[in-house]
Amino acid sequence: MSRISGRFKQLKEQGKTALIPFITAGDPNPEVTVDLMHAMVSSGANLIELGVPFSDPMADGPVIQRASERALEHHVSLLDVLQMVKTFRERDTKTPLVLMGYLNPIEVMGYENFADRAENAGVDGVLVVDIPPEEGHDLLQALQDHALDQIYLLAPTSTLERITKICNMAGGFVYYVSVKGVTGASHLDLVAVEAKLAEIRARTDLPVGVGFGIKDAETAAAVAKVADAVVVGSALVSRVEALADSPDEIAQALTEVLEVMRKAMDSNT
Repeated sequence: MSRISGRFKQLKEQGKTALIPFITAGDPNPEVTVDLMHAMVSSGANLIELGVPFSDPMADGPVIQRASERALEHHVSLLDVLQMVKTFRERDTKTPLVLMGYLNPIEVMGYENFADRAENAGVDGVLVVDIPPEEGHDLLQALQDHALDQIYLLAPTSTLERITKICNMAGGFVYYVSVKGVTGASHLDLVAVEAKLAEIRARTDLPVGVGFGIKDAETAAAVAKVADAVVVGSALVSRVEALADSPDEIAQALTEVLEVMRKAMDSNT
């Protein structure tokens, strides 16, 4: 059983929803990333989603776009991100870790080379934003050969045919983008989210996580009632940005956000 599957199984037995925070590797500088990852786990994170910096993050809103820009100012590469994961694994061998990013850096490295390096570093899953399943068979095969789950996105506009196709190819969990638009968008409609999750769950036994538009503890708790995982990104990255010139204060800022969210989510049980 993979770390991702095992963690979701454990949480289900406990009657809890997974909390999955996102940060961009290397933001605001490469030296703080691993410490932030450990701080998030200590604050109640059950899985970690680590963004790979990219020069043209078209699916991301301005907050996460600027995070990539800050990381790229330090020339943070995919190899650097994998080294951060490897360093993280020196102290934490249990927390599942998903890389989220774009296809170009993986293509440059080569699918097989990337999958091999990712497995050896301790990555558990990969979410590639800009490769549709129709074009992703070679990447999916490379990941599967190295026991890596490929996470796929579904959106409010996804048709039943699309949902079925994604669910048949996905591993680890399915990531439902709860609002239209880029990361950091708002206008979360919980009734619509619950209805879409029902459509997805009718087509897969995989856990379903919900992200985009989760800005505070109240929203996290509400989503936790209907989802298997709550993914929070821009709400954390905006705090990293605010403290970019005071990196020693970032871990505490993220801790405060996640602890409040974790407490609110657990109040559902």
